[in-house]
Amino acid sequence: MTYRETRRILLDGNIVDVVRQGDTLVAHDGREVGVDDAQHLPPVVPSKIVCVHLNYSSRVQEMMTRLPPAPTYFHKPVSALNAHGSAVVRPMGCKWLNYEGEIAIVIGRTARNISPEEAGDYIRGYTIGNDYGLHDFRDTDSGSMLRVKGADTLCPIGPGLVEGWDFRHKQIRTLVNGEVKQDGNTDEMKWDMHYLVADIARTITLQPGDVLLSGTPAISRTVYPGDVVDVEVEGLGTLRTTSWRGPPPSAQTWARNPPRARKCSPQPKVATGSSAASANRTCPTPTDHR
Repeated sequence: MTYRETRRILLDGNIVDVVRQGDTLVAHDGREVGVDDAQHLPPVVPSKIVCVHLNYSSRVQEMMTRLPPAPTYFHKPVSALNAHGSAVVRPMGCKWLNYEGEIAIVIGRTARNISPEEAGDYIRGYTIGNDYGLHDFRDTDSGSMLRVKGADTLCPIGPGLVEGWDFRHKQIRTLVNGEVKQDGNTDEMKWDMHYLVADIARTITLQPGDVLLSGTPAISRTVYPGDVVDVEVEGLGTLRTTSWRGPPPSAQTWARNPPRARKCSPQPKVATGSSAASANRTCPTPTDHR
């Protein structure tokens, strides 16, 4: 498959599909806009967003646990969808808004009862995701993860949809205000992209545009209002979002249940990256807050 990147942007007040040509985005009617000047939208409109829990070996080591025999999943509502260059809302009173840089699989054909060997034929392409979570709800919603992962704006994907990209041996990094926090490689994944698609499609019909988030490497930490978070994936580009303080809740006694402290490894082994080696050694859901 030929490498190709498409994006969805607002152009002259309209939603327009464009193709990236170098530093320029070109619409079908010939209109052009610079990559850095465009107002981005999510590159696809999914009917569902499915996410895998643990998948990267460095994250497993950090959590001091073991992988289950098969992947486990959770769901993010499509109302959580967000785009490159947008604000991620950190609700007033929230203490733990954590980033998780990930690679997003985008379905291209209706998929049901397929094998891992066939799954590649049902994938349209890949984009970048940031599986943000409000870990104030980690204990109250530990089963569904609904409010942890499903709040509005907590699923930015983009900037573009890349076709013809091979997910093998690719670096993935997350930077906060320019400092590397996560530094991993897709070689760490226990279950690759084809396996995940086939596994979900055993029982759930996947439609064109549906998104599967494939897991995150070690060092997921808290961000604060004004923090700029970049997720970089080799060959896919950079997804940038900014944490923004949200309005006060309608009820002052909202159901926040802070996570209990957990023992963590002194320093997980992560993929190469000098900045990652000096990353925060506290628990994956830290107790510091501003």
